[in-house]
Amino acid sequence: MPARSRIRWLIFAFLFLFTFAAYVQRTAITVAAEPMMPQLGLTQLQIGWLETAFLVSYTALQFPGGLAGQYLGARRMFTLCGIVSVLATLAVPALPSVSRGTALFWELLCAQFMLGVSQAPLFAMLSGSLECWFPPRQWALTQGLSSCGIGLGGAAAPAAIAALMVHLGWRPALIIVALPVAALVALWWHNGRDRPSQHPRVTQAELAELPPAQATAGMSPPSWKRIRRLLLNRDLAGLTLSYFAMNLVFFLITFWSFLYLVQARHFTALEGGLAAALPPLAGAAGAGIGGAGASALSARLGALKGLRLLPVITLPAAGVLLLISVHAASAWAALAGLSLAFGLLEVNEGPFWAASMEIGGEDAVAAGAILNTGGNLGGIVATPVVAFISGGGDWTTPFVAGAGCALASALIWLLINPAAPASARAIAPLPIGKGTT
Repeated sequence: MPARSRIRWLIFAFLFLFTFAAYVQRTAITVAAEPMMPQLGLTQLQIGWLETAFLVSYTALQFPGGLAGQYLGARRMFTLCGIVSVLATLAVPALPSVSRGTALFWELLCAQFMLGVSQAPLFAMLSGSLECWFPPRQWALTQGLSSCGIGLGGAAAPAAIAALMVHLGWRPALIIVALPVAALVALWWHNGRDRPSQHPRVTQAELAELPPAQATAGMSPPSWKRIRRLLLNRDLAGLTLSYFAMNLVFFLITFWSFLYLVQARHFTALEGGLAAALPPLAGAAGAGIGGAGASALSARLGALKGLRLLPVITLPAAGVLLLISVHAASAWAALAGLSLAFGLLEVNEGPFWAASMEIGGEDAVAAGAILNTGGNLGGIVATPVVAFISGGGDWTTPFVAGAGCALASALIWLLINPAAPASARAIAPLPIGKGTT
């Protein structure tokens, strides 16, 4: 059977595009903020609150959204979330036509809150869909490739939205951003299915490449007994703590690269804008490489060693590069080190998410939701701390702390078994090292 005819790769294309679109949508208001503020009478602090509204709802609803998605199934959940995200995105350019002043600010706050609600289940649902559609040997590969959408969306959104704003204005630009997502949702409803056996174009040969239960069962509705087992699982808790530490570094680079390059390295605003696109591009490449590498290593060494090897090597290396960057004499050397550090950091998206799928088993969606809750808590912690420290002109401390977090994230991997299904274990953990190899 030719690889190009496998329907699972069509499903993967949809999941990748949902990831890409999500990062374009969440970045849109930040890019449009400069013309929005004078036209709507908003302050920079209020723009910050709009961004915070998204992050709070997005983080708080990871787990409940994942459970709801596990109950509804991928086809309905992605459709519902896509529709809400389109309406929330369109609300931002539409609301100034009907409101002004304080009322407008609160309405925009609600729109951003709802955008966070719509995107909260995204990565957990993606994880569950990949588990249903792909054989275990390809979980890390597809997780890594899907994470490329994060970097590509983060890099493409500022340039594309800025270009549209120059020619059309910020309100038409945000409307145009929403329209392709609406088309994507409609196509997904027509082509997407919860499990391979439901899709009319999936052949028996493709089904035979999957474990029988995986091809037909789909996502299991959650039960309190299984969810309680996940919440008390030591390996998932350790994985989540490690992901929290890694994402402290992720948000440091993602949110603060531009200001660091302008304030500490004296790039012009235009140079800084172009230069700040390099770390997310390096991150996209790293995610793809890491996913492929983790899949190959897992096939060769087993899931335990194969998923663990990349994090324990690349996370400390990323920390070293952060230290080199902040102490480099050349601004361009600092940019190169920052980009390479982010690329090595994102190598680990595939291993982290594949490990959550291994641990979660039939509850991979819930396990992914727990993992991503920890990851986004990293953003909530890192953002105000870095703002406070860097606001005083100190950029060295955040990067040194980031290097320490990268090392801590790697060390935690040595204490967990990323390949032990929670359903196969008692609440009391087995000794370290026992489990799937």
